[in-house]
Amino acid sequence: MTYLGLYRHLDQMAPWNDRLQVLEVIGVSDEAPDVKTFTFRSDNQTWFRYKPGQFVTLELPTADGLLMRTYTLSSSPSRPFSIAVTVKAQAGSTGTRWMFDHLRPGSHVKAYGPAGDFSLHSHPAAKYLFISAGSGVTPMMSMLRWLNDCAPWTDVGFVNCARRPEEIIFRKELELLGSRMPGLSLGFMIEERSSREGWFGHMGRIDAIRLPLLAPDFREREIFCCGPDPFMRAVRGMLEAAGFDMARYHQESFAAPLVEEIPAPFASPTGDGAAIPVEAATPIRFSISDVDAACVAGQTVLQTARASGVRIPAACEFGLCGTCKVKKLSGEVEMSHNGGILDHEIEDGFILACCSKPLSALDIEA
Repeated sequence: MTYLGLYRHLDQMAPWNDRLQVLEVIGVSDEAPDVKTFTFRSDNQTWFRYKPGQFVTLELPTADGLLMRTYTLSSSPSRPFSIAVTVKAQAGSTGTRWMFDHLRPGSHVKAYGPAGDFSLHSHPAAKYLFISAGSGVTPMMSMLRWLNDCAPWTDVGFVNCARRPEEIIFRKELELLGSRMPGLSLGFMIEERSSREGWFGHMGRIDAIRLPLLAPDFREREIFCCGPDPFMRAVRGMLEAAGFDMARYHQESFAAPLVEEIPAPFASPTGDGAAIPVEAATPIRFSISDVDAACVAGQTVLQTARASGVRIPAACEFGLCGTCKVKKLSGEVEMSHNGGILDHEIEDGFILACCSKPLSALDIEA
């Protein structure tokens, strides 16, 4: 069957849900050195409903086993028949390198999502400023593409930093959008010149002097920032020093917060060699797997599942990505998440297994 034979009207299709989906690769394109965009369609003839700036988790079947990796969508929900992720293969990266080597048009991968609250739809404003570095440009591109399709007159400042000119991801498309969107102001900054092409723009690193040059009215804007952690810390620091209202600052980060070390199963919390009694553990029933397990004090539902041979997919493991979302059929938990689950999902009985500890006996749909 040709792709044209697959066409259906949007109202004849069900929307993509936030659980497991199978995606088919329909396109792979080079964006910059070691940067590719992978475009997918749904195997289930669904359309993609998400907010620009959200992310998905891909399940990659590597030679060393299944690998969960979270990627921001660079596509726009204003074009709902496909989604795309734009990824950079860093030195030592495993998942992205596997994608580069193995994903071709016609390949299939499993995905979870969408998830995340890093979106202009969550923070409506009259004027925006998007600040990014490297592959942190992807959620900004998703939001800008949505604005181009749905509100092209929006006042947007777009600042992107890269090491060299050829490493500016989406540069040609951004310049094209700059000629079409009257309210879009582009600002590129590079750290070093290149022998491959000339450069007459800003050079150096963004700081308290250069930011007002790139966005003179930044104090009046809703600011979104994404990039390496040192970059985001620098941007946040200069905004705080400038007296910016930080309630209007939003950043995307997949770095885990500092947490206390969780005792290993049956380890002694006092270090005297005495194991925690089995009867002190909390029983958990994994109904789909037909497994009864004991959750030791301090363990999460996810840790107990793994120790019992029950597979619950997980990626970030600190309550952000939402991949480990499962239905709690009975019992109570203490859950400390970082935005990976919505209030209505909690009301419906869902929990994030990675950051939920039982307060009573549990029955989990896993």
